[in-house]
Amino acid sequence: MTSKPEPASTTVAAAAGIDELGAEARRARTSYGDGALIVCDRVVRIYAGEGTEVQALQGLDLLVGEGELTALVGASGSGKSTLMNILAGLDTPTAGTVRVGGHDLGLMTARERLAYRRSVVGFLWQQASRNLLPYLTGRQNVMMPMSFSRVARRKRESRASQLLEALGVAHCSGRTPEKMSGGEQQRTAIAVALANQPRVLLADEPTGELDTATAVDVFAALQAANRELGVTILVVTHDPAVSAQVRRTVAIRDGRTSSETLRRATVGERGDTTHHAVEYAVMDRAGRIQLPRDMTEPLGMANRVRLEARADHIGVWPDTGAVGRGGAAGHGGTDDPGSAGPGSAGQGSAGPGSAGQGSAGPGSAGLDGPDDRGTADDRGTADDRG
Repeated sequence: MTSKPEPASTTVAAAAGIDELGAEARRARTSYGDGALIVCDRVVRIYAGEGTEVQALQGLDLLVGEGELTALVGASGSGKSTLMNILAGLDTPTAGTVRVGGHDLGLMTARERLAYRRSVVGFLWQQASRNLLPYLTGRQNVMMPMSFSRVARRKRESRASQLLEALGVAHCSGRTPEKMSGGEQQRTAIAVALANQPRVLLADEPTGELDTATAVDVFAALQAANRELGVTILVVTHDPAVSAQVRRTVAIRDGRTSSETLRRATVGERGDTTHHAVEYAVMDRAGRIQLPRDMTEPLGMANRVRLEARADHIGVWPDTGAVGRGGAAGHGGTDDPGSAGPGSAGQGSAGPGSAGQGSAGPGSAGLDGPDDRGTADDRGTADDRG
């Protein structure tokens, strides 16, 4: 028995449906991060060795707006350096999308990648020896990147002088690096990184080998470059004094962005300035949140947790091992797990506007409303960006 062929109209409709799905997927990829200068969308980087694989990045999401000065923090091995190398065009992601200034780093040819490193990004290493050629003077080091970009000599000399002056190292223009202090070397290196007028400056532990006073001077130079030249700066640091001076600090843990700290200053009626810092958990595009260990471990949260949606927040409770019974002290039964109302001090998860970062009583992880931690809308809004 032969089957009847599908009507032409059905085939056309199916093809149109597939095309629409493909177009929708493409729109989703391109719409994420619209307006951001740096877009990292579910970035994965896997390094394969002899019989082993290391997942340095595990679906990392990050948006950085133009003109921001953002700090990137995290423990050794968290994926910070891997991310910086990818953004610098020195490495490529295994999966996911990375766009900087409209350039898709995963689709670039070797020639395009070279042009990208010359004109779109500047890079500042922790070791001064990697930033400056030892046999060239400060001025010559700054002029070198511009010569590769075929900038006219007169313009090279003018811009080198302007940068060295703006960064407070004009007196080092005729000195070789061995005749400069560590701080002078790093400020000259900032001028080198900015020589070709990049849109992004990536700084990997720029103050890591400097004393406290010198580190302050170097970071002040980065702030001046951000403020006066408008360059977007992403700086990796372990120095709390550095991360405390930026409006946005992004923490990476286990290859993903885990939290963000946003800082702002308010001026009172008497002219006094008060500084505020609020830490937010980051919700990625798949809805995943990394709960801080210092919150989960005291509550015995592991493997699985119980969620309950309220009108204005989400409560999180550890698995008590029983269904239909009251949980640990402070919990209600299954119908009322002990969640306090907005702004109250009862047990369970506190509502929006409560002090601290969540739980007013035992047993709640305290994922609260938009005034506390954990919504995607808290990440990188126009008012919060540095």
